[in-house]
Amino acid sequence: MESVQAAPLTVDNLLQLDTQDRRFEVINGEIIEMQPTSILHVIVMSNVFEILKAYAVSHRLGFVFPDNLLYILHMDVETGVRETRSPDISFVRKGRITRSTDLTRPFLGAPDLAVEVVSSGEDADMLLAKIRDYFAYGSEQVWVLYPTQRELHQFIRGEKGARHYTDGDVLAAETLFPGLALRINDLFALPEVED
Repeated sequence: MESVQAAPLTVDNLLQLDTQDRRFEVINGEIIEMQPTSILHVIVMSNVFEILKAYAVSHRLGFVFPDNLLYILHMDVETGVRETRSPDISFVRKGRITRSTDLTRPFLGAPDLAVEVVSSGEDADMLLAKIRDYFAYGSEQVWVLYPTQRELHQFIRGEKGARHYTDGDVLAAETLFPGLALRINDLFALPEVED
């Protein structure tokens, strides 16, 4: 029996999927659809995004992106796109996106910072695989936020384990955001709601 080689997965294929409002990542060349998120997930994600974006813009540090920007981490000439990730929030330093960058395409490479907000029931092995991928392809830091526990775990390239932050703590991310003292309480702040 003759084996049939699948056509390489191209960036154009991925962009066509994106127009169908599907959220996905590519792992080992296979398209994996991502699960929908909760209100709490989106609130925490929005808090982080707004704080980091305001700081990055006011200090001209680079670009902070919300959920769903696709990062192409690995592409092979013969087999096409092999690895992508789409962090909940990401930061790319100034100078990595230039006038010659095609803004209609996914980002080629890893973000300097990837932020993942953990949803209830999220698979721990999959989360660890994401962290490893970010570092394998060049990210400097990965932040993992646990909304229910109100914890942030900061992974830094070259360090074993993670730094843990909870309510009342302040995270200093000097290498990424010089001068920013990030209060953990602010990341998990919930809006006032009606009774």
